[in-house]
Amino acid sequence: MTAEVGAWLAGERATVDAALERLLPAADAWPARLHEAMRYAVFGGGKRVRPILARAACRAAGGDPARALEPGCALELIHTYSLIHDDLPALDDDRLRRGRPTVHVAYDEALAILAGDALLTEGFAVLARYPEPASFATRRAEACRLVAAAAGSSGMVGGQVEDIEATGAAPDSDRLERVHRAKTGALLRASLRMAESIVRVSPLSGS
Repeated sequence: MTAEVGAWLAGERATVDAALERLLPAADAWPARLHEAMRYAVFGGGKRVRPILARAACRAAGGDPARALEPGCALELIHTYSLIHDDLPALDDDRLRRGRPTVHVAYDEALAILAGDALLTEGFAVLARYPEPASFATRRAEACRLVAAAAGSSGMVGGQVEDIEATGAAPDSDRLERVHRAKTGALLRASLRMAESIVRVSPLSGS
């Protein structure tokens, strides 16, 4: 990675982190322990690949990357929910995530489940609100549809199920590809498709 690319990525991450800070409830807002756990997970050192991809795709297509900031952050919230749940004892049973105790270890299993639920819900609340101009209402609805499909049973959740079912089974390259396409790839594709929708509406709206 060149120094120029590294500096650009660092700037993008700082922009995304500032937006996440603004979008998430304060740690001391009721119910404080839940919001503290949500923030613990979100600000645990993520690379912010999905929101950065969304902003970069929007810019590459001739749009304003600022339009993709909050929708990209929504994907980061949904991605973080999936990590919390993946780490649970019933799934991957991981005790560390990015060098820190996982949420169910740092807090408890019940709160980890609820923090994941809250991040998933908050992600769709952000998608339903941004970009804010009324002329983007149709595209906000389309973004919700795209992301729901990417995160649901035919996407990320389905990939997690197949990942669990593959545990202990003989190696299978087709299955491995399906898992990665659904569990990881679906939200990455949604980042690009969502950005394309935002760019596509801008010239029509005059915004």
